[in-house]
Formats: sequence, C-alpha cells, structure tokens
Amino acid sequence: MNNKKLLVVMSNSDPSVPESCYAPLFQATIAAALHNDVEVILTGLSGRLAIAGVAESVEVDLESHRTMYDVIQEAHRAGVSFKACNTSLKMAAEELIEEVEEKVGAAYVIDEAMDDNTVTFTY
Repeated sequence: MNNKKLLVVMSNSDPSVPESCYAPLFQATIAAALHNDVEVILTGLSGRLAIAGVAESVEVDLESHRTMYDVIQEAHRAGVSFKACNTSLKMAAEELIEEVEEKVGAAYVIDEAMDDNTVTFTY
C-alpha cells in the first residue's frame, strides 16, 4: 500500500447537480481500487449526501435508476473511507448513512490536508 493518502474534500459539489458529485466519488473509487488510502470528507453543500435519504434520492443515471447512494456504496466497497464534517447544526441532528464512519470538525480537515503525506483534492 502507498504511504500517501488522498483526501477528497467535497464542499461545493451540489447534490441537486449529480454530475458535480459523481466525478469526485468516481475518482476516489479508482484511487482506492489502485490500493491507495482514500478518505472523502462530505461538508458544505455536499454534506447533505451524508444525511440518510438524500443520496438515495439523487439519480445519476435515469435509465438504470442508479443513485448517488449506489455510487457511495461502490466507493466504500472499494475501500474509500467517508467522514462528515459537522458544518451545520441541522446535519449534526440528522441520521447519517452507514458508510460515514464518523463526524469530524474543521480542525480535523485542516490537520489532514496539511499533512505532508496527504494529497488533497477539493470539489
């Protein structure tokens, strides 16, 4: 396994525009499939994907009815770790999808992003 970590911070990817969320999750899945340590932080607009029921309602393929939650599950199976940043009180009170391993704060995100062994992509 690679000693570098890929940190994907999804902040501005809007669940109402599935294309803006699909690409970062697909890239995270590929990176994990290539045996990299990959972590996705859902925060800001994208933080809504961590709330149970939201990702299931966002279709990414109208023909197959594949949802953003299917994409998240696929990424998780590939080894992607998901965390949600408590960016709002509303999200803090919501039930989260089971793929989210923990809630983290801004200090965690900054500390991880500043680590010399971390490559950070932001969306």
